[in-house]
Amino acid sequence: MSLLIIEEPKIPAGRAMRYMNHPLLQLGFRPFYLLAAGFSSIAVPYWIAKYFGWLPAWPTVGLSWHMHEMVFGMVLAVIIGFLYTAARNWTGLWTPRNAHLAALAGIWIAGRVAMLFAPALLAALTDLIFLPLATWPLYRVLKKSGNKRNLFLVALLGMLMLANIAFHASVLGWIKLSTIAPIQAAILIITVIESVIGARVIPMFTTNGAPGTTPIVNAKRDHIALGITVAACLAWMGNLPAQLIAAMAFAAACAILVRVSGWKLLRTTHVPLLWILHLSYGWIAIGFFLLALAALNIVPASAAFHALTVGAMAGLILGMITRTTLGHTGRKLATGKTEFVMYLLIQLGAIARVLAALGTIGTIGMRDALLIVAALCWSIAFLGYVIKYGPYLVKSRIDGREG
Repeated sequence: MSLLIIEEPKIPAGRAMRYMNHPLLQLGFRPFYLLAAGFSSIAVPYWIAKYFGWLPAWPTVGLSWHMHEMVFGMVLAVIIGFLYTAARNWTGLWTPRNAHLAALAGIWIAGRVAMLFAPALLAALTDLIFLPLATWPLYRVLKKSGNKRNLFLVALLGMLMLANIAFHASVLGWIKLSTIAPIQAAILIITVIESVIGARVIPMFTTNGAPGTTPIVNAKRDHIALGITVAACLAWMGNLPAQLIAAMAFAAACAILVRVSGWKLLRTTHVPLLWILHLSYGWIAIGFFLLALAALNIVPASAAFHALTVGAMAGLILGMITRTTLGHTGRKLATGKTEFVMYLLIQLGAIARVLAALGTIGTIGMRDALLIVAALCWSIAFLGYVIKYGPYLVKSRIDGREG
């Protein structure tokens, strides 16, 4: 005789709860990398189309919008996604995930929509709320774990908050300041973050990824290089005498080149995951050389800041988001043709954009062509990430681990 088994009926989890437990929301890199790459692949060609008048004019879309959204929109999303993921490794504690992470991603999206469609005051309030809300849980995790070594990153995020406040105050006419100044300050702050993190991880990645390679790392020299870099950034932001800015920026460029030269770039040419980081870090030195020349009015400041953004920032972002995604979804740190093309395109785009800013090649028509080439290289590179890595980000780790 068969037994009659009576069980409590299983109540299915609500749809909202299932969504909050989605793999996309299990660690910070997942939503923020995907959002940043997708947004940037659209925003840059959109700006270029507006710039050339190919699309109807939209009152909120101008140079200030373009600069702000690339720095405080796209780049900031990558930084938060990276730091949430890194802090999980540094401390063993969970950074925002599930509903908390979804809320933060939603606030970031709201900021991008507001910057495009909302009145200036509402756009400012919507945009400004993201960074403090995203920074607080990072601070709590680092503080709780006693990870004092990385608390400086919270301070730098605080400086980015102040720069963003200054930008919006300038737009609203509350302070007499060009909107370019806080954007440039933010770029230099992010460059300092890149300098610190890059110097920590690139030699280590090179040792692990190119067997038999031993990068030369000198802690004292690195501290000096970082100090000179910070001083050069402060000199530019403080609008010190031109000769002093030029001298400090030139010294920073030389210090960075000395540092990078010991990392054995030529031993990494067969490993795209490595050479993209080396080349992109090298763009920081190029940026500071151009910054020295810009201080003396020899070249436009735009050339220096596009070297720091398209060359260094975007290159390092592509290199790190591919590596992070592979590693934190349980995959081998191995790349194929897609990554090679992405990395090559972002380097070509950086060259084209800096040449366009320098205005040293041909006519206005050539400059416009270089702008279009740079935008296409940028967009295709980040779209390539979305297409290949998007499926990795929205699925669980293949090794069954959390995150």
